[in-house]
Amino acid sequence: MRDLFDKIYKDKGPLGKWAEQAEGYFVFPKLEGPISNRMLFNGKSVVTWSINDYLGLANHPEVRKVDAEAGAKWGSAYPMGARMMSGHTELHEQLQRELAAFVSKEAAYLLNFGYQGMVSTIDALVSKDDVIVYDVDAHACIIDGVRLHLGQRFTYKHNDMESIEKNLQRATKVAEKTGGGILLISEGVFGMRGEQGRLREIIALKKKYNFRFFVDDAHGFGTLGKTGAGAGEEQGVQDGIDVYFATFAKSLASTGAFIAGDEEIMNYLKYNLRSQMFAKSLQMQLVEGALKRLDMIRTMPELKEKLWENVDALQGGLRKRGFDLGTTQSCVTPVYLKGSIPEAMALVKDLRENHGIFCSIVVYPVIPKGLILLRMIPTASHTMEDIEETLVAFSAIRERLENGTYKRLSAAVAEAMGEKI
Repeated sequence: MRDLFDKIYKDKGPLGKWAEQAEGYFVFPKLEGPISNRMLFNGKSVVTWSINDYLGLANHPEVRKVDAEAGAKWGSAYPMGARMMSGHTELHEQLQRELAAFVSKEAAYLLNFGYQGMVSTIDALVSKDDVIVYDVDAHACIIDGVRLHLGQRFTYKHNDMESIEKNLQRATKVAEKTGGGILLISEGVFGMRGEQGRLREIIALKKKYNFRFFVDDAHGFGTLGKTGAGAGEEQGVQDGIDVYFATFAKSLASTGAFIAGDEEIMNYLKYNLRSQMFAKSLQMQLVEGALKRLDMIRTMPELKEKLWENVDALQGGLRKRGFDLGTTQSCVTPVYLKGSIPEAMALVKDLRENHGIFCSIVVYPVIPKGLILLRMIPTASHTMEDIEETLVAFSAIRERLENGTYKRLSAAVAEAMGEKI
């Protein structure tokens, strides 16, 4: 019998094997200072495009005031217990009512964390006789939730209606044999590419197929729709979403999440979500803070207006300069370039050290070999000066990528990695 840890000693995983070269700079970087459009990285000020603070609420003085007052009032422990046993309060219920009303659903239920809540919600919605149909590019929290499912599951090609219908047909045949139902899962906005899920077209398929629709709208909540209620509102199909999910970790700049839908469904989940039944309740300062943030979204439309002014300026400026942004339909701004992993490392170092621009980098195996994805998140906190500096920097790094500068700079790294460039 082998030692359980043998596999760990021999294989650190696709990302872990580069930890020595990458950690602290390319992965697990340390951004410091107040959350804002400009932060500190390695002691230098950088324009920050990797913080999901869409509406600029993280360091808003009104938010900071409420957070501080709530912390002083309640401390960081209250309520001390799981909600079913001793951790339930009127403020939790108030926040649920206000969230449900905001996204036009009968009821809502608070979740301690988005990732944990998504996994647990999927687990609670399906039994072994049911079938799950989900997008192949779904977020990791959806994939991990699906992994818990003991029944059949099918993936469809990303946002491909023909593939969705084909898999609904397959799922229908299985469900007819098992006596189960079908859960179809999409995202409101896919966080890597920025594309909106094809919610309208999927909901139209309800006329032909019997399924329930679960939407993860982490990146749509607060940013899309007339009121900010998300991708369903943006596409005019909020009523067709059976279970709606959003996190507090982006537009609300906090910790927590919620699900919303028909009252009877929410009541069922309230009594069957294992991650909430057996976990400490959401802390009071987070609940009070979320109430304040939600009120600001409702009463301060200028926050979303400023966000989209910046999104349009950044994305418009990049497209005008010939950059490939794929098919983004949201604030998420992906910039696709061609190059190897070593070239990507040299490019990002140049961008951060010499241009003062910090954005996330994505390479193989997350995206196909030979591609570099620079992912940017515009926020309401950014300025036109930030955007202009970034456009100038991106033009400079593209020129160096195309003229071979990064290939020469990364030759030693490429050799160490055994990669051809």
